[in-house]
This record gives sequence, C-alpha cells and structure tokens, in this order.
Amino acid sequence: MNRLAPIILFVYNRPDHTRTCLEYLERNELAAESELYIFADGPRPGSEEAVAAVRQVIARPWKFGRVTVVERRENRGLAANVIDGVTSLLERYDRVIVLEDDLVVAPYFLRFMNDALELYRDEPRVGHIQACDFTGDRSLPDIFLIKFTGSWGWGTWRRAWRYFNPDGAALLRVFEQDKRLSRTFDFNGKYRFTRMLRRQVEGKNNSWAIRWNASLFLNDILSLNVGRSLVRNIGFDGSGTNCGGGHLYDSELYMAPLKVYKISPVVENVQARKAWERYYARTQSFWAKAWRRVKRTLKGDFGA
Repeated sequence: MNRLAPIILFVYNRPDHTRTCLEYLERNELAAESELYIFADGPRPGSEEAVAAVRQVIARPWKFGRVTVVERRENRGLAANVIDGVTSLLERYDRVIVLEDDLVVAPYFLRFMNDALELYRDEPRVGHIQACDFTGDRSLPDIFLIKFTGSWGWGTWRRAWRYFNPDGAALLRVFEQDKRLSRTFDFNGKYRFTRMLRRQVEGKNNSWAIRWNASLFLNDILSLNVGRSLVRNIGFDGSGTNCGGGHLYDSELYMAPLKVYKISPVVENVQARKAWERYYARTQSFWAKAWRRVKRTLKGDFGA
C-alpha cells in the first residue's frame, strides 16, 4: 500500500454528529494506519457548552494511527477554518482527505480515496477527488471525470490547491464577462452556482466550496467523482449552517470496495454532466421548489 494521505476533520458544535462521524471513519480498514487532524472551531456566544461537548468527544482514544487536535480559541467560521486547515496541512503533505462533522463514510472510503490520490497524483488535469453522490442516477459509471467539485468527503493535492483563489470577486468577474462560461458552470442553467458565488461576494454566504469549485472550473481542472456514494451527509436536521435541501441530497452508502482506474482520455464525461443536469433540473426548477414548499406547508412547516 502506498503512503496514506492524512485525514482532516472539521468540527464545531455538534457532539452527536462528530461522534457518529468518527465512529464510521474508524471502521475503515485503513483508519488504524492513518493520521487524523481535527480542527475544532472556537465558540460563538451561546455555543460554549456544545463546543465543550465536541471537545470531549474528540479527546477520546479514537483508533487512528495518530490524532492531532487543533482547538481554535476564537470562532473562525467554517470557511476560514477549512481554508486555513487545508492550506497548512498541504504545506507539510502533498495530499489530503477532507471531511466535516456531519458526514459518515462507507467502510472502504479511505481505500478509495488513497487509491485515487495515488493513481492520479501526476495527472495535472485532475485536481479533486469526490466520494459522495446524491443524484441516485444509476446511469452514472462507478467513477467518472467531471468539471465540478463537491465538498462532502473529498481529497486533493498540493499541486491542485495552488489554484484555489479565495477572492470570490475576482472569480465572479470572469463569469460576468462570459455568460456562456457562466451557463456551463451552472449546468446549463439548471443550478445557479454563479448566483451562489455572487452571494458569497455580497456577504450573503461564506462558502469556501463555491470558490474552490470556481477556481478549478476556470482553470479547466477536472474532478474524479463517484457514481456509487461512499459518503452520506447526516446534517440535514437543522443543526448546521448550510443544511438546506434535506432528502434532496441524501445518499445510500455503497458498502463494497470501489475500484479506481485510469480514465483515458482525461476529458469530462459528457453523459455524466447530462445526468447532473437532469438531477438539478428535476430538483431545482421553479416548480420543483414550489411543490416542496406546498408539501412542507401541508405538514405545518412554515419555514423558508
């Protein structure tokens, strides 16, 4: 087995999610050999008790090769925590695997991520590995290349992270100058990623992921994605800061090993992009959103 990538886990104020995340992760066959770095964000007013509970969870003797905990004294927020944590680890290592506290992983997640990070380490057109699929589209192959990055259970290399541009305004200007580019970024207009980036610039969200997605997209860098999900997000319970969508983004864990192989030629899988377009057309259209609102209202949920 090639050397294993360090795992980075970002946690904050959800002790139950954090415990579940770590329990699933340590069941991986490579967990006991892997280094785990946990970045625990500091409290905001009113969150002190929950933050303290999280720190009790991560202090337990988890079964990893080595555990290093970084406890932030101040609250940085997820974006700053992720950017700083990933950047700092990639100054020491040439690759990383990244998780957040509301993710649970399949038993062969670490094997897949390490195999993919090793096999594609010298492929300059691939800059991201994504192990979560929530489309449920069975037409997708086990693995494929796509010009899009997901942020739930992912990995990258130092060489690729150098493309990351935290300046959302600079990224947005490129899309505003080329509407065709923006439309492609938005999956042919089916999901408004450009709008998400604009809202980040306007301070209406603080997403690091949209900036990472845009950074690789504008540099024509592909992601190796899965069609069989090795990651499931359990955070759609109102406990997180970016947890809208509920069942739309649920996935069933694939419990068998997922083989990694070199895809040739190294180009985007057009059929996979169309599958993602179909998914977003089905879930993000005006009528789809309106119908979900009606169903929530009928259930007595009058939230946004």
